[in-house]
Amino acid sequence: MIGYVTLGTNDIDKSAAFYDALFTTIGAGRFIENEQFIAWTTGMDQPGISITKPFDGQPATVGNGVMVAIMLDSTEKVDAFYKKAIELGATDEGKPGPRGEMTGFYAGYFRDLDGNKLNAFHMEMPSS
Repeated sequence: MIGYVTLGTNDIDKSAAFYDALFTTIGAGRFIENEQFIAWTTGMDQPGISITKPFDGQPATVGNGVMVAIMLDSTEKVDAFYKKAIELGATDEGKPGPRGEMTGFYAGYFRDLDGNKLNAFHMEMPSS
């Protein structure tokens, strides 16, 4: 259903370097880019995440309650992805671990260099 999610940035070069290094850890690469917009995906049939300088020329701001969740296929990959984000200058919003009352939901939360909130998660699906 979701094609891609776009996050605003006030420094596209700095943000691009952050996401290039972070997304490399999960096999994602750039698939669209110009001087104002860059998008990454793990495959053309998969959703993507992009950054952009706002079209209206105003500063990018963070949406309260807005978060992008990145699904990974193991808790170890969640740990590694979160760790890489922090190494690249992201700020902690909740270290990786089991969350809430949902059995099998494991997530780590952080904010990127522009303050956008992201979550890396893995969901163990119950066996039938």
